[in-house]
Amino acid sequence: MEPRKHYTKEFKLDAISLVLDEGLTIAEAARSLGIRANMLGRWVRENQADTSGQAFRGNGKLTPEQEEIRRLRIENKQLKLGRQIRKEAAVFFVKETK
Repeated sequence: MEPRKHYTKEFKLDAISLVLDEGLTIAEAARSLGIRANMLGRWVRENQADTSGQAFRGNGKLTPEQEEIRRLRIENKQLKLGRQIRKEAAVFFVKETK
């Protein structure tokens, strides 16, 4: 049995970026990186579920560019959520005034 491989935080985030930003399927990205698709799928799910910025903590430091991209992604998610809430509230109040 081979020893378990450990991947850095940067590697995981770059792999996730291939799926989320570059539009590759999980299978395509995993194949190109030489990793298992189910592992990459788990990384993507963990990253998307993470709201505290703690996904993959302890496995390396982000470059300033990666940290900026991460911060902007979180901000973008928050802005989209706020917009969706306002849109739903507007629909609700329009129905209530009729």
